[in-house]
Order: sequence, then C-alpha cells, then structure tokens
Amino acid sequence: MYIHSLNPFAIQFSENFGVRWYGLSYMLGFICAYLLIRWLSYRQRAGLEPKMVGDFITYTAVGTLVGGRLGYVFFYAPDLLLKFKGEFPFWGALAINEGGMASHGGIIGIVIACLLFARRYGVNSLYLLDLVAVAGPIGVFFGRIANFINGELVGRPAPLDFPAAVKFPQDILTWPTLEPQKLHQLSGVIEKMGMNVSEWAALLEKVQFDLIARSQVYSTLNNIISEVQKGNSAVTEALSPALVARYPSQLFAAFGEGLFLFLFLFLLWRRGRKPGFIASTFIVLYSLIRIGDEHFRMPDAQIGLQWLDLTRGQWLSVGMLFIGLCMMFLWGRSNSLNIPGWSRGYSIRLGRK
Repeated sequence: MYIHSLNPFAIQFSENFGVRWYGLSYMLGFICAYLLIRWLSYRQRAGLEPKMVGDFITYTAVGTLVGGRLGYVFFYAPDLLLKFKGEFPFWGALAINEGGMASHGGIIGIVIACLLFARRYGVNSLYLLDLVAVAGPIGVFFGRIANFINGELVGRPAPLDFPAAVKFPQDILTWPTLEPQKLHQLSGVIEKMGMNVSEWAALLEKVQFDLIARSQVYSTLNNIISEVQKGNSAVTEALSPALVARYPSQLFAAFGEGLFLFLFLFLLWRRGRKPGFIASTFIVLYSLIRIGDEHFRMPDAQIGLQWLDLTRGQWLSVGMLFIGLCMMFLWGRSNSLNIPGWSRGYSIRLGRK
C-alpha cells in the first residue's frame, strides 16, 4: 500500500523555508485563468477587452485569497478571530497555516470581485461570472493536487482491498488531541529514529498537561514525517502498521471539481449562451460534485459530522445548490442576447448589468 512521502516543498532552502507546491498551485491556476480568459475575450468580443484581462485577474486573485481565508474563519473556525500571538502574522485570522482556505468563501470573494470590476469598467457582470466559472475549475484542479501533496484534507478510511488507498503520515499530528493513546504505537518508529524509547514514554505521560512535553511530542512527530519524506525506509516501514488506509479524496476532488467540471463547461460554451448560464451551471454542478466528494473526505476535526451525518462542506454546498438553481431559472428567463460561444467569433456588445 502506498505510504504518502511527497515533500510539500517544490524548492527547499531550509527546514521551514522554500517554494511550496501549494503556492505554485495558486500561481499556475491564475496563469491558466489569465490565458484562457484572454483567449475567450478575444474570440467572443462580448465587452471584456483582452487588454483588460490582467486587471480582471488581479481583482479575482484578491477576491479568491481574501474570500477563501475569511470563508474558512467564519465557516469552520470562528475562534481564530479571537486568537492573537506575539509573532507574525499576530492575528489568527491571518495565519494561513492554521486551517488554510475554504473554497466556498473563495467563490463568494470571486463573485464580489466580479461585481466590483463590472461596476468600475462597465462590463456585463454576468459575463464576468461566466468567465471565472469556466476558468475556476482549472485552479481547483491544481489546488486539490497540492492538497494531496501536502497530505491534508485526507479521505475517510478505505476498505483494505481498495486498490488506490493511501496511508498519510500526517495523520499522526492529530493523535495528541484526538487519539493520544495511539502515540504509544510509535515506540518502534522512535527506535528507528535513533531516539530513546523510555524518554518518549516519559513525554507521553505528561503530554496532556505539560506544554513543554506537548511541544516536544509535536516536534518529534514532525521529524518522523520529515524522515518519511526524505525516503527513510526503516522509519516508513515501522510507521506503516500504525497508519489508517484512506481514500485519496483530494484526487477525487481534483478530477471531479476540477478537470471534469472545466471540460464540461468549456465544451458547453462552444455555442452561444445567455449571460449567467455558464455561471449558474457551474454552481449547480460544483455543489453536486462537492456533496458527493465529501462522502470520501474526513470531516473537519473541530466540527465533525452534522445533521443527517453530513459535513459542514456538504451543508454549504446544499445552500449553494439552491442558489444555483434559482439563478439558472431567473437568468434563463431573461431577455438578454446570447453571448457568443468560443467557436464563433462574431461580436455582440452587452451593456452593463
């Protein structure tokens, strides 16, 4: 069975500093979005001039980052609003390494960015939403691949005979809080690390009430993960029996929410569509795919399963699905002229909406 050993750094300069795959995924997503939207704006000539695309991507990039972070804070960890510390970035809401981003919040941020850009430049806002709807899944694809590389947003336990199951060493970082009894299973790993097993046992006796011992335990756990990523076969083999085989839910999301959704929407827009049709289709399909994906993904540890055994992400997607269906109905009944499909280059100018 595959033991996840990928390094989150694409280029590493020191133990905690370097170019991470997660950052590169955002950069690749914005570059691909720029190239695609510029190509569509040239083909469709529906009000967004190719020279305006750079500014538009800047708006959506800011909307993605700000909305994604605030979405995580408000939807999943509001306690971060009250968390302050004496080192950068000082405020928990700004500490991206604590929880990361939320895709639902990122979508809200992008919508606001499109409305602001449309107001300033006099471009049809629904057309802008259509553009980001068809380009956005590319960024989702890269982002979910980066989630897999980081060993985060892991899947639920998979059957032993599931051929694509993965064991994530990062699981051990949750043990001190959620499953402290499992830390005793790491004695063999500690021995392979060249550490004193009796000292490890002494730390575990104090880990629940001694902050110094707790810090040392987390430091040791991170060292174990680092050794696996460096290819230490002895540590990897010793750690494997203690890990749970999981679904590679990040890859399911990458190909469902990302690649499949992009190809479907891109081909759908080959023909002319009413403004907002592509955006509303994206919202409906993304919600359905996300609801399905979350059945394979572990719920957030601090939240768990909610009503009807659904995750917070699934309930957010249910609300998003309702909004998408309403948009599809309302925008589909409008008298707006069709926006040309990318296979036809004729020009239709649309007023601001």
